[in-house]
Amino acid sequence: MADDALFEFLHMEMVAHVYKEQAARTEMEQERSTCVSILEGMGFRVGQGLIERITKDTPSFKDDLDVMKFICKDFWINIFRKQIDNLRTNHQGTYVLQDNKFALLTQFSNGKQYMEEAPKYLAFSCGLVRGALSNLGLDSVVTAEVSNMPSCKFQVVIQKT
Repeated sequence: MADDALFEFLHMEMVAHVYKEQAARTEMEQERSTCVSILEGMGFRVGQGLIERITKDTPSFKDDLDVMKFICKDFWINIFRKQIDNLRTNHQGTYVLQDNKFALLTQFSNGKQYMEEAPKYLAFSCGLVRGALSNLGLDSVVTAEVSNMPSCKFQVVIQKT
């Protein structure tokens, strides 16, 4: 339990620090996209490292769906102490992962009062997923949306090469 609180606090402080540093350097609109990019990049690197450790004793995956199932179960449990609540796919490379009680949003909102603040708290997590998938050999685009806090949907589009 203490580990979860420390991770959540570190994440909140990391987001605040990145936004504070960028506010001193750039204009408001450019600031938001720059901060999201920085946080997503940080998450990407962390995701790459974590997936190496988590998959060291795991046999190789058959296809993209097996990889996504692994992300939804084992990877998510290692980071957020719970599985993804719902995984949907169109079987053409697009996956939607739904977490009904996303850990990094539950501590500061339950409702719609901080909806405009949610994207900056999701960028790191999008990077985590993208980094993990990259290290498993899948190039992807990961986006997140929040319609009702603390529920969150991550959309993963696998890039075909």
